[in-house]
Amino acid sequence: MRKLILLAALVFATPAWADEGTPANPAFQSIISHQLQAFAKDDAAMAYGDAAPNVHTIFPTPDVFMNMVRGGYAPVYRNKSYDFEGSGTDTNGRPYQRVGLIGEDGARYEAVYFMEQQPDGSWKISGCVVAKVPGEDA
Repeated sequence: MRKLILLAALVFATPAWADEGTPANPAFQSIISHQLQAFAKDDAAMAYGDAAPNVHTIFPTPDVFMNMVRGGYAPVYRNKSYDFEGSGTDTNGRPYQRVGLIGEDGARYEAVYFMEQQPDGSWKISGCVVAKVPGEDA
C-alpha cells in the first residue's frame, strides 16, 4: 500500500501541461498500445517490460505491478476502446501522451502517460494518471 501511495504522489504532483495541442507521438503510441494489449491478455511480464526503471523500483515484480494496475487503474487494465490525443512536455520537462479511454463501465476516462527515454533511445512508461471525464459516459 505504501508503494502505491508513493507512486500516486509521484504522478499526481503533476504541473500544468506545457505543450497542449501537439499531435500524438507515434513512438509513445506504440509503447502504450503494446502495454494496453498486454493488460488485455493478462500478460504481466509483457506489460512490465514496457515500464521504466522507476516503476520497477516501486513494483519489483511483474505480478506486483499487475496487481497494482488491476486494483487502481481499472480503465487502463480493461477498456472497451482507447484513442490517442495530444502529447507534449509538462512544465517539469516530462514528456507525456494523453489517451482517451472508454472503461468497461461505459464511462470516458483520460489517462496521461509519462514517458522516459532510455539510454538505448527507446521509450518506457514512467507513470500514468487516470481520471474519469465528468459527464461523458459512452
